[in-house]
Amino acid sequence: MSVGAMSARAQAIEPFYAVAIFREAMEMINAGKDVRLMCVGEPDFPTPERVVDAAVAALRRGETHYTVPTGIPELRRAIAQHYHERYGVSVPAERILVTVGASGALTLAFGVLANPGDEFLMADPGYPSNRALLSFCGAQARLIPVGAAERFQLTAELVERWWTPTTKGVMAASPANPTGTTIPDAELRAIHEVVRAKGGTLIVDEIYHGLTYETHPQTAAALGDDVFVINSFSKYYNMTGWRLGWMVIPEPYFDAVERMSQHMFIAPSAPSQWAGVAALEPESTVIYETQRAELHRRRDFVVPALSQMGFDVACRPDGAFYVYVDCSRYTDDSWSFVRELLAETGVALTPGRDFGQHRAHEFVRFAYTAPIPQLEAALQKVAGFLARAGRR
Repeated sequence: MSVGAMSARAQAIEPFYAVAIFREAMEMINAGKDVRLMCVGEPDFPTPERVVDAAVAALRRGETHYTVPTGIPELRRAIAQHYHERYGVSVPAERILVTVGASGALTLAFGVLANPGDEFLMADPGYPSNRALLSFCGAQARLIPVGAAERFQLTAELVERWWTPTTKGVMAASPANPTGTTIPDAELRAIHEVVRAKGGTLIVDEIYHGLTYETHPQTAAALGDDVFVINSFSKYYNMTGWRLGWMVIPEPYFDAVERMSQHMFIAPSAPSQWAGVAALEPESTVIYETQRAELHRRRDFVVPALSQMGFDVACRPDGAFYVYVDCSRYTDDSWSFVRELLAETGVALTPGRDFGQHRAHEFVRFAYTAPIPQLEAALQKVAGFLARAGRR
């Protein structure tokens, strides 16, 4: 078949290595092999029944048409109420845009802020789609290497030091993927102050915000009305497949973001939005908090288990459901390591190369999104692999 020239954008886009590993793992599962998924960034809990029931009820009463592009008023009001009740912060519903997942929100944020040639500062390691979506605007990420000393997070000092004349803003995530670490409230305030002083814009990804353990960080929406705050129903609310998120938008940008959203997405799914309303109700929060406590127990099982196996857990995660570990004791190529591990044991991990460049070949990400007995069985397989390979 004859095809035209492929765009430079298409040729430059990096693979999503977690998806590649997941695809291989699913092929093994379909072939009847025993596979343990520790590579997937989604909770294993089902969407609560009462949330599903709300979507079914919406379908039965005919909520199957386009909604207003900004999202149904009931959901926008519920999100505003969420900020008031959880954080004590007043966020007008008029500044909240319901989006097609957090990815849709991030696409719109970069779309309204980034021009070709601009750059945004991001932590390395960090979620790969942040870089990819920014590149669609002709802009680029300026990756700042961070390690255990910074808990794999940006600091105000680093932002000040790495800012250049082409820097347009900062993209931060707290808790972060792949590290599960948070930015302390005082440090995030300091980052915001630097960005504001430079005339830039701060975007904060809070999609794991409900999933924190010892501490409960304040939302970046409390920093001021000039911050873009992105959230999602995927992680805390166990709704990955519903493709529903939201964004708090500084008022001067809202009209432009809404216009972009109309052209790119028209509107989020109608039944998903009604499910979102139910997910924010107090009765649902009881369920989610029970699940958060279970993830806390899993973290407290997995982290010491990995350390005992000889992995260097440089930073104990305080949020999300990931552990980012230094595997350089065993390999200098974490991509080959995870593929060999999958082929031999059926345990699927995510290689560090998904998350940036800084020591990426020395790190892997473990996701503790399975019950503890299953996690224990998976880690026993990993230990056996290390022993057989002469790595222990």
